[in-house]
Amino acid sequence: MVHPSRVLSDAASLVHYSRDLGPFESAPMPAIVVLAESVEEVQHSVRVAGLRRVAVVPRGAGTGLSGGAMALQGCIILSLERMNRILEIRPMDEMAVVEPGVINADLNTAVEPHGLMYAPDPASHRISTIGGNVATNAGGLRCAKYGVTRDSVLALDVVLADGTLIHTGHDTFKGVAGYDLTALFVGSEGTLGIIVGITVRLKYLPVRSRTLAAFFDDVPAAAAGVLAIGTARVQPAVLELLDGNTLQVLDSAYGSNLRRRGGSLLLIQTDGFGAEAEAEVVREALVNLGASVSAESGGEAERLLDLRRNARGDDVEDEFRVGEDVAVPRSKLVHYVAELERMARDHNVLLKVVAHAGDGNLHPTFWIRTSEGDAGLARLDSALDESIGAALALGGTITGEHGVGEYKLRWLSWEQGADLQRIQRGIKQLFDPHGILNPGRAIA
Repeated sequence: MVHPSRVLSDAASLVHYSRDLGPFESAPMPAIVVLAESVEEVQHSVRVAGLRRVAVVPRGAGTGLSGGAMALQGCIILSLERMNRILEIRPMDEMAVVEPGVINADLNTAVEPHGLMYAPDPASHRISTIGGNVATNAGGLRCAKYGVTRDSVLALDVVLADGTLIHTGHDTFKGVAGYDLTALFVGSEGTLGIIVGITVRLKYLPVRSRTLAAFFDDVPAAAAGVLAIGTARVQPAVLELLDGNTLQVLDSAYGSNLRRRGGSLLLIQTDGFGAEAEAEVVREALVNLGASVSAESGGEAERLLDLRRNARGDDVEDEFRVGEDVAVPRSKLVHYVAELERMARDHNVLLKVVAHAGDGNLHPTFWIRTSEGDAGLARLDSALDESIGAALALGGTITGEHGVGEYKLRWLSWEQGADLQRIQRGIKQLFDPHGILNPGRAIA
């Protein structure tokens, strides 16, 4: 049973929990919100939903950007935010066991005294939950060197659609017994089961780091800088690209002076015992391309990283923005960035670009003034469609880390053929025969 005080049905709560940060102007209303505090309460909620054939939408902090945690009309929103305990830290085994509601940054704070870190660090790491990160296979600033969430998940506890609790994976770094169901659940966006426990692999906290700010005249030049770093065979922990419009937005919001320093920025961080030597190789490679490179330390380095984490920008009342999440092969980065700038001109929409450039994952944001009405929205949609098509034509993908959710279903068939979609629907049917777990998300 779930205590009645944790079952919400008042209008304010329903509205609050009805949406995530996906690009939707409104959301349907759930029937109730359940604030689960234990595995047993999750199991009970799912079993009741199954008996009544009611959709269940699992939710963490609601920071998703693709509508994967948006309410469905009359559904149960199953919030896991109160399941926020760090159950175990095993420094000698370099792992931790957490509940899904643990905040990403809080886990890092807890393991830091042991000389360890949890490597995945999405821009929302101070507010997003580990469970949500797992559900979407989130990336982050350090993913170029340390990989995305899937690379740090060893085992999962999952409640299935009939309320059964299963444990997948291993408490060891290696393990190949049976199918890899852990990897299947990571990134499944709550459509196959509800994650209630996570065993994560921890990495060594770097003994030192070096941060460089490299300013270029324009974005294609900065993208060429990414390839130059790869050619130098240096693997930065952080390699982020910000275009001139993004720099200008950050300057206006936070009082920085980034745009005056150049037309685009590569923010680079090397780490480990070789951090200084690697930073010098990177500096030389970028100076040879005409960049203005400065070494940042202490508070200024942290400020630059914080500015990057806030590069998506706050909502502006008279603008409608859609932040994209595509990935292309790194060798195509220069070409794709140039294409994005052309699309913005052709469709008469505004554009800013940030990217986890180290692995080719770009977040272009297209936007219009709300006063442009339906005509503006039509141009915006055309630009979005073309940006997705261009990424796929270059061998890319429609989503690098935010997930398909509900918003990106319109493009999924562009990337995945009918046979692949049929197999995925069969997997969904096996795990969720009555279709109650986050239906209409993640797969077509």
